Amino acid sequence: MSKQVRVRFAPSPTGPLHIGGVRTALFNYLFAKKNNGVFYLRIEDTDQNRFVPGAEAYIMEALEWLGIAPSETVGKNEKFGPYRQSERKEIYKQYADQLINSGWAYYAFDTAEALDAHRKQHEAEGKTFIYNWHNREKLDTSLVISKEETEKRIAAGEDYVIRFKTPVNETLHLQDIIRGDIKFETNLLDDKVLFKSDGMPTYHLANIVDDHLMETSHVIRGEEWLPSMPLHSLLYKAFGWEAPEFAHLPLILKPIGNGKLSKRDGDKMGFPVFPLEWKTEEGISSGYREKGFFPEAVVNFLALLGWNDGTEQEIFSLAELAEKFDLNRVHKAGAKFDPEKNKWFNHHYLQEQTNESLAKAFAPILVENGISTSLDVLKIVSLIKERANFVSEFWELSDYFFVAPTSYDEKASKNWKEETPNLMQQLISVIENIGDFTSVTIETIVKDWMTKNEIGMGKVMQPFRLSLVGALKGPHLFDIVEVIGKEETIKRLEKAIATF
Repeated sequence: MSKQVRVRFAPSPTGPLHIGGVRTALFNYLFAKKNNGVFYLRIEDTDQNRFVPGAEAYIMEALEWLGIAPSETVGKNEKFGPYRQSERKEIYKQYADQLINSGWAYYAFDTAEALDAHRKQHEAEGKTFIYNWHNREKLDTSLVISKEETEKRIAAGEDYVIRFKTPVNETLHLQDIIRGDIKFETNLLDDKVLFKSDGMPTYHLANIVDDHLMETSHVIRGEEWLPSMPLHSLLYKAFGWEAPEFAHLPLILKPIGNGKLSKRDGDKMGFPVFPLEWKTEEGISSGYREKGFFPEAVVNFLALLGWNDGTEQEIFSLAELAEKFDLNRVHKAGAKFDPEKNKWFNHHYLQEQTNESLAKAFAPILVENGISTSLDVLKIVSLIKERANFVSEFWELSDYFFVAPTSYDEKASKNWKEETPNLMQQLISVIENIGDFTSVTIETIVKDWMTKNEIGMGKVMQPFRLSLVGALKGPHLFDIVEVIGKEETIKRLEKAIATF
């Protein structure tokens, strides 16, 4: 690559960041890192009617949490600032005027009512109204009225838009890194609005001007922007600028059925579609962070939605992804979202955490459940974490360490036989005489007692676990005994004998 790689993520602050947008940001970040380039964030807020307070801060926080913060953005290394489009609006008018003067654009004065009448007339005739080459000289445009009349109407404050004048009878052969050669017929394109009389550009003009001025080398964006590719390519041609390379990422699909992943799918199946929680007056939309996902897990599963490195490897650190990422290995076909697989990724990264950090995360859950304990929480965490996908599951997996069972699993209770009370009483005597109360020692002494007295393993171990836990679940039994201690172990055995 001859020039420096500069790629951007350019969301609109119209609400929470969808997980598809996060994937786009991630792929841009990885591409920049792979090529020693720059990943920057631009806020595209030209449509003030759809602006949502707090959305911009949400986007910034989400990227920070995921570890893919931009090198340049609002308030940070603003080499080509401002990075908020609403603060750049005085820039765009000169470029709209340039297109008018070069014949690549024209003024259109059609009212909303007039356009609506045209649409209804076309519908009545079984046609679709498209504002383009075949009717632009029959409508209320500067293509059919004089320059003097046009200027007079603008000076009088009449509403207008500036539309792009799409070439006629051309076939565009455009290159996409992921999709190869793509063909577009210009006669099928409409003349998009580029600028409005309120002084604000539309997405198309602002996007192209900013990508050029900010020296964007590659535009990596979602498949939904593919229909905009011919207009954007023609705009570069109209300005006489070198176009960036384009790469359109595949859609993220619903877990079940066809179509793009939506918030409704998440609500229906109980998984988030946003990186962070989003609160509105209508309610709260859950986020991956608040659901207990580690950012590393989210990055890992998103990277594999539409890309792989050609091997069977599934676990990648962010650094490994940056080293191996290649746009040529991004698939064309949509990638199906798998919530269960995402839990698998989180399980892996949970096991990678230190017991100290997990115990710290578990602490508020213990407080919520009214637990103040002198037990070794680090040890408990080390015993249960292998069975957990999330820290939020720790309480359910470990409550019996902190609170003695008040009931016993009905099915497991069938292991309590006629001879069991006598065996449990003997077990109490054995435990009372153990000095070194560690898991290994306790297990050795108890098993020696069973061997010496020819007592079957099942006759003791299952009732023993049932007495301590209330069910036949949990980690290694003698690890539980060590953690809760001699006094508590005996107390629980005595309670079980009394209960049964």
